[in-house]
Amino acid sequence: MGMAEAVRKRLLDLCDDRGITVNRMCYLSAVPQSTVNNFLNRKTNNLGIITLKKLIDGLGLSITDFFDTEAFRQ
Repeated sequence: MGMAEAVRKRLLDLCDDRGITVNRMCYLSAVPQSTVNNFLNRKTNNLGIITLKKLIDGLGLSITDFFDTEAFRQ
């Protein structure tokens, strides 16, 4: 699994775990939903570090917590 795919899966898993929609995650993060949809739907593989940081903050995680999974250790 590549890095972009691992980030996609992690974001979707976190939404699932918290019982929120992608739309809600975008709202909490102040990130346009079209930006996230383009990434999740594989129209782009480049989410951008600033955008990813906003999403992580909106989910109430630190960067360390976000990347602390087996997928990112491989």
